Amino acid sequence: MIRLVYLASLFSTVCGLPTATNHSGQPVVDLKYAKYQGVRLEGGVDEFLGMRYASPPIGDLRFRAPRDPSANQTLQSATEYGPICIGVDEEESPGEISEDCLFINVFKPSTATSQSKLPVWLFIQGGGYAENSNANYNGTQVIQQSGDAIVFVTFNYRVGALGFLASEQIRQNGDLNAGLLDQRKALRWVKQYIEKFGGDPDHVVIHGVSAGAGSVAYHLSAYSGKDEGLFIGAIAESSFWPTQRTVSEMEFQFERFLNDTGCSTARDPLECLRTQDIATIQKGNTASPFPGGSSSPLPDWYFLPVTDGNLIPHELYHAFDAGNFIKVPVLVGDDTDEGSNFAYNASSSADVSQFFKNNYPNLNSQQLDTINQVYPRGKLLPRHAAYFGASSAAYGDATFTCPGNHVASSAARYLPNAVWNYRVNIIDESNIAGGIGVPHTFELPAIFGAGSTGTLSSDSSYLSYNAAIIPVTMHYFISFVQALNPNTYRYAAAPEWNTWGDGQRLRLQTNNTAMEAVPPNSVQDCAFWKSLSVPMEV
Repeated sequence: MIRLVYLASLFSTVCGLPTATNHSGQPVVDLKYAKYQGVRLEGGVDEFLGMRYASPPIGDLRFRAPRDPSANQTLQSATEYGPICIGVDEEESPGEISEDCLFINVFKPSTATSQSKLPVWLFIQGGGYAENSNANYNGTQVIQQSGDAIVFVTFNYRVGALGFLASEQIRQNGDLNAGLLDQRKALRWVKQYIEKFGGDPDHVVIHGVSAGAGSVAYHLSAYSGKDEGLFIGAIAESSFWPTQRTVSEMEFQFERFLNDTGCSTARDPLECLRTQDIATIQKGNTASPFPGGSSSPLPDWYFLPVTDGNLIPHELYHAFDAGNFIKVPVLVGDDTDEGSNFAYNASSSADVSQFFKNNYPNLNSQQLDTINQVYPRGKLLPRHAAYFGASSAAYGDATFTCPGNHVASSAARYLPNAVWNYRVNIIDESNIAGGIGVPHTFELPAIFGAGSTGTLSSDSSYLSYNAAIIPVTMHYFISFVQALNPNTYRYAAAPEWNTWGDGQRLRLQTNNTAMEAVPPNSVQDCAFWKSLSVPMEV
């Protein structure tokens, strides 16, 4: 896990707080169940890291919905991130990766009080529901650039088997989609406690990236679109819609998991699973072929949300088609080459079908042949096999671009003046040389600031020739969080961002940001993938 400490070293001088501080001037917040001491940064931001928003999901709480954290009246340190949630094929690492991982982080202006009522930016990380891969982003820069006018929140949630193992046995003696229930718990925690950090519990904007953006779609459509007042706007960045199966269709996975963890012959398999140590659980927390799929290569995404008839009553395409989602302002988009980080599994094949055979085994031979026809071999790309480009385009459209466009077009039916779409085309020389174009979520450093999402060395182009795109991108997002409109507080040099309309989007590109129409061939390709949504989701 990358720990984002470079900002803390830049802003290490402690100053006073007009509300609660301890004797050393460090900020303290009383959440009733616990008191937490955070860190005051010189740049005018307080950070509270590693606070529990739920009880440790271990022992009897394994495979159950999250529970309230236990009361602890001893002053707790909130100066370091808690460990992230252990995922597929990972090993427990003390302080870094753990099953005990339900921690939340809050960044606030130092001047904010419980009366400030600042807009809240709640970020849901991605990782394919297999890992916490965007953990511990630092909110200092977006707070400063907002003029100390927002509160920023991140958190962990269960992934892999611990978050998404499915079976009727779990339905009867546990809770399905525990990872998404963790997210709902974090949303409710924000609703209950964010006022103590200066945030407005009635002005929360959720922002997810990749699987986090897919999670945003699930929260919009949760319980058939029931609005529980948890958020008033949504940002879906590279929305990830993989296969979505029913519980009965995942019983094979549960049986395999029992075998791998030594619980297949237990009188009570779930009790057995709840008593196993995490090292034993991780023997089953690994990918395996889907029925009808090949083991070479294995499926990219194995433990995933399932249709449970409650939190997730329907497949996502059906939910948005039927209007069964919360109608709030939406900002949604993707990158030019969404599939390029994933297409390697199919790029050496004679066509693009192998990846889809392994990840969507319900597709029949005729449907696979049609995919090959829609995505023939294109131009050769550096360092890649002949069908890499076609595989990249097919997977990117099917799993990211077209789902995002479907959210935009569905929401625009109800809120035509409150839906904005974008395409990231930020050119990085090393990405082009490597043949991956503008890959999945490449814009993250432009949203949060160079260094806020990882080490500065990984953001090299944003520190040089792509630096100009940071204020443009960042202020669009800040403006949406503040005003539910990316234009209200946009950067002075940035163009007006028109709403979706008949398929308009903003191209985010260094020194060339402008509106453009969604190309007709993209519309046709998305119609094709929508026609396959049922066999690809079940």
